[in-house]
Amino acid sequence: QVQLVESGGGLVQPGGSLRLSCAASGFTFSSYMMSWYRQAPGKERELVARITSIGGSTNYADSVKGRFTISRDNAKNTVYLQMNSLKPEDTAVYYCKAGLYFWGKGTLVTVSS
Repeated sequence: QVQLVESGGGLVQPGGSLRLSCAASGFTFSSYMMSWYRQAPGKERELVARITSIGGSTNYADSVKGRFTISRDNAKNTVYLQMNSLKPEDTAVYYCKAGLYFWGKGTLVTVSS
């Protein structure tokens, strides 16, 4: 069955960096657009970044442009989110999504001093 397992979350100080990973299995990873979403407490889930199946095109939310980078390794069935210059407002549970329907369980990122 489809599995998406996020890792790399944690507590980081403002201005710090984290790299999230999402390991995929159970489907043809290289054929799927992959996305990162996040949901902060009391807020709706929002798109953070997405990358096409062969990695040729990426899109970002305005709030993370220039700070976050999405990438993928189709040989490892893994998608990454490099997050730099983190702000307290980046605190959220970050979810990996494959295509339109498949979600991971999320990893918590807390940005606080």
